[in-house]
Amino acid sequence: MAVTGFRRRVVALTVLIATAVVATLVVVSHVLLSRVTDADARDLARARADAVAGNVTAVGGRVVLTENSSEALDEVAWVYADGRLIDGNVPSSVVGRVEALAGSGRSQTTTVGNYLLYARKIPLDGHHVMVVVRVDLTPYETSEQRSLALSLILGGLAILLAGGVAHLVVRRALRVVHEMAALADDWGHHEPGRRFNLGVPRDEFGELGRTLDHLLERVDNALADERRLTDEIAHELRTPLTVLRGEAQLAQLSGELVAPETVLREVDRLNAAITTILRASRTRVDAGTRCDLRSAARRAIAGRAVEVGFPTKVEVAVAADVAVALLSPLLENGLRHARSRVWLTARVQGEAVVVDVLDDGPGFDPAEVDRVFEAGVTGGDGYGLGLPVVRRIAVSAGVEVRAIADGRGHVEVTFPAGRPAT
Repeated sequence: MAVTGFRRRVVALTVLIATAVVATLVVVSHVLLSRVTDADARDLARARADAVAGNVTAVGGRVVLTENSSEALDEVAWVYADGRLIDGNVPSSVVGRVEALAGSGRSQTTTVGNYLLYARKIPLDGHHVMVVVRVDLTPYETSEQRSLALSLILGGLAILLAGGVAHLVVRRALRVVHEMAALADDWGHHEPGRRFNLGVPRDEFGELGRTLDHLLERVDNALADERRLTDEIAHELRTPLTVLRGEAQLAQLSGELVAPETVLREVDRLNAAITTILRASRTRVDAGTRCDLRSAARRAIAGRAVEVGFPTKVEVAVAADVAVALLSPLLENGLRHARSRVWLTARVQGEAVVVDVLDDGPGFDPAEVDRVFEAGVTGGDGYGLGLPVVRRIAVSAGVEVRAIADGRGHVEVTFPAGRPAT
């Protein structure tokens, strides 16, 4: 219905514009034709007056015509000499106007009914001579009326043609849009990775195809991000659930009760995993957010055997909970793989604070260093939220985190430096 309404609006607009253009052209052409016919009638009147004037002369003190005019000319041309009609028959319907023109003594033109009257003064010594001619305007008016009727008919046909062409063009154009929409909808259900790939846009529909490709790409990325989040949740929750199940099975086989501290520890891990993943998906960095990095590191260490080499006072532009959520999984990973030592260092680098999480373990495989933050890539039976969640938290908080393959466990975390409040 909406598409049909759009098509109707376009066709109606086209018809309206075509009507305005045709009306303007008809009016202009009619005005021009009227001027042309008026000029032709005046030219004919002058020609008749010239023909009669050429036959007027003075003989023996009297004004006479050298040639006798025909009866037809007598009805349309009259000669007045010294106030008297000397040639022609003036119809009673125009006699008053003709005599007024003859007595005016100057050349002029006037219209009476459907006739054009033209008076011309003839220079003749000692005499006042005027020639008055009449031109019937009916043929000219008939021509104008026929021309106007023909213009209106042709204009109406042009308007209908414009509306029909607009209807066909819009329907054809919208068919392309319908096909693109149907393809996009079908791909969304069966082949979400498909794209239109129309190449460099050559018209508006090419731009529409490119826009739809970008939209489908964003939708595909959003779906992939949701899948990654689901994978990370499953990956991070599997370990504590496995521990709880194992403890419960051992208790069932031995007939003993499960140690409360074991249950509490694993439940705390579950809660920490859920809280951190949700925070990672919702975190937004507010302007002015700062925390003391040393205090956040102590919270992340939580009494474990980790050495700290931080400056006395260093602030970063993230919330303390976010800094703890970032460092704690990295420390868990280091403690799980270290031989004997895990330590933290921090250094100010321009407008950033770089924290190195180090251990004396085997480190990262250079071939896998770019994939260690992907869910399922890093294994192990230790605790913590895992490196994939670290990456998610870092991205959401505007923090850069990367693994370095230098023969030891080494993860570099780059925090934006905190700025003093103004």
